[in-house]
Amino acid sequence: MLTLYGSLESGNVYKVRLLLAQLDIPHRRIDVDQVRGEPRSEPFLAINPIGKVPALKLDDGRLLSESGAILFYLAQGSAFWPDDGWEQAQVLRWMFFEQYNHEPYIAVNRYLLRFSKNPEAAAERVAANAVKGEQALETMERHLRDHEWFGAERYSLADIALYAYTHVAHEGGFDLAGFPSVMAWLSRARARPGHIGLMQETSAEAVWRLGE
Repeated sequence: MLTLYGSLESGNVYKVRLLLAQLDIPHRRIDVDQVRGEPRSEPFLAINPIGKVPALKLDDGRLLSESGAILFYLAQGSAFWPDDGWEQAQVLRWMFFEQYNHEPYIAVNRYLLRFSKNPEAAAERVAANAVKGEQALETMERHLRDHEWFGAERYSLADIALYAYTHVAHEGGFDLAGFPSVMAWLSRARARPGHIGLMQETSAEAVWRLGE
């Protein structure tokens, strides 16, 4: 059985959990919490020297990290990864957009406002991120006025990658009411078969804590 390292609160871990659920692939989860600093702890660095979650251990012991790489590996041969080379490139384009134009602002503000011990000290960074995050949402809104999905003409890895932090953007101070096409897309994504919520536990076994 696959072993997934990461916490429920992590959007990047959620991307993998969501795809596993929609592919109906069972997994066990070992909790590794960013707020407690566990990804940089010696026990986890021994597992994943990159020091980031999610990390996925395969049945043969090989370990794969980085959410985009894990999504790509799991989606091979499924409807979530298109066969056409052009559509594959479009899916990757939006996944790269999520990593470089979306997550650094929307996800980081969520972390700073929800989990930082001193969010007031980060007020200047939060304000700067808010501008960039709004720009990312505006880019998504423009695309969704003419398309139902990102990348392919059907629900794909690009939608999973973007959904994870967009659906909790309000936790980072972003008001989605001004982005009706984004909100409609979120509703479509939630209606997909096998959809799970961010805090919905899907481990096939009792969850372990790192080091247990």
